[in-house]
Amino acid sequence: MSRAWIFPILIAGIIAIGVAVMGATITDIGPWYHGLAQPRWAPADAVYGLAWTAVYGFAALAGVTAWLAMPRSKDREWLLGLFALNGFLNILWSLLFFRFHRPDWAEIEVMGLWLSVAALVITIWRRSMTGALLLLPYLLWVMYTGYFNMIIVRLNGPFS
Repeated sequence: MSRAWIFPILIAGIIAIGVAVMGATITDIGPWYHGLAQPRWAPADAVYGLAWTAVYGFAALAGVTAWLAMPRSKDREWLLGLFALNGFLNILWSLLFFRFHRPDWAEIEVMGLWLSVAALVITIWRRSMTGALLLLPYLLWVMYTGYFNMIIVRLNGPFS
């Protein structure tokens, strides 16, 4: 393995694991969540862990691929900033939905999360088509999550 890969792999791994751990700590798929009216097509509990693990893995690979394709340190800093914003929005959605029990607020916030993933795809696409394609499962999962969130609000609202 080239030495050029070591730093971005470490950074991407630390960021992905950090966001995953914080999100998992906040997420409580327990009595409150199971008490919500849900559509028939609601995912099984185990699907969440598998989906987020895959999403974080692909996002980390996309980050490494993009980092190596960025010619200037300023471009890499911008990339890290976008990933940091995305990680914050990802954790915020879990906090609003699962910890504060406010799917109505999470429904609004998930739009910002989706836009942050889209911004990453567009930014990375300019330097690495492979990196951008690795983020498409994340974009699709956030779209699905947003739609599921909207249905939860429609079936169970209002929340207070």
